[in-house]
Amino acid sequence: MRTLILDTDIGVDDAFALAYAARTQRLLGITTVFGNVAVGQAVKNARLFCEKMAIEAEVYRGCSRPLAQAPSAPATLHGEDGLGDAFDNDFSEQAPGAVQFIIDSVRAQPHQITLVAIGPLTNIATAINQAPDIIPLVKELVIMGGAFGTHGHSGNVTPFSEFNIWKDPHAADQVLSSALKVVVIPLDVTHQVLIRGEEVQQLNQPVLSAICRPYLAYSLAKEGFDGMALHDTLAIAWLALPEAFTLTESPLRVITEGIACGQTVRKLNALASRHDPFAGLPPQRVALAVEADVVRAHFFQTLTAP
Repeated sequence: MRTLILDTDIGVDDAFALAYAARTQRLLGITTVFGNVAVGQAVKNARLFCEKMAIEAEVYRGCSRPLAQAPSAPATLHGEDGLGDAFDNDFSEQAPGAVQFIIDSVRAQPHQITLVAIGPLTNIATAINQAPDIIPLVKELVIMGGAFGTHGHSGNVTPFSEFNIWKDPHAADQVLSSALKVVVIPLDVTHQVLIRGEEVQQLNQPVLSAICRPYLAYSLAKEGFDGMALHDTLAIAWLALPEAFTLTESPLRVITEGIACGQTVRKLNALASRHDPFAGLPPQRVALAVEADVVRAHFFQTLTAP
């Protein structure tokens, strides 16, 4: 069991991850960021979901826009409010600052806190920019994001780019090329772990069933599949079941301009090159394979337990 700060732009799959994290890890706090929804809505969503699911965690308000590029519109497949428009949400958008909470928490508990980022990486980049002394003090940073082409999974918002990275590629490039100890859980593995609409009902979690209806409808209309990939949940699954994942190590970068903006790239060989964008960068861990049945079984067991 890890002590976590969960950094999220909370939409439907983020909510599934939060429910799973609350039952398998020690949740220190929830930091919110723009992405699936505006950051104020993310604060409201986190508070609503925690109340509905009886999760005790303080919620913090993070960054509202990318580091360098113009903001883009929120996602639509999660419903207008990001949680399937399933519940009235009168919670306040005001909350303490997420970036300072991350900095203060890591300084107070050196080598004890795992950061789990399942939205754009703007809060994480801002924290290490403001307080680079925390970089060696973070136990680990686990990211759901990116795509490296395994099994044909090379992007879900452009042909090259995964949503979380695409939302703020400059932040992602800073974080992935930093000295933080990073584990990346990309689309290459998240698309391997699927849950059908009927299986969501079998979880016997009425809140999860309610919020995912627009998400499932979108999947059926666009992909012909009555179900969803668990995506963000896989970042938590790696903490609970690391033996179910196959990881490789290499330096990582993110392309920040042009038609491939937001693409995650890794160094594939050690051949010398005249211009090496990976020069001097530490290797990071990337999951490229997963035992999907093992992860699914643990997820169902955890969420259906009393």
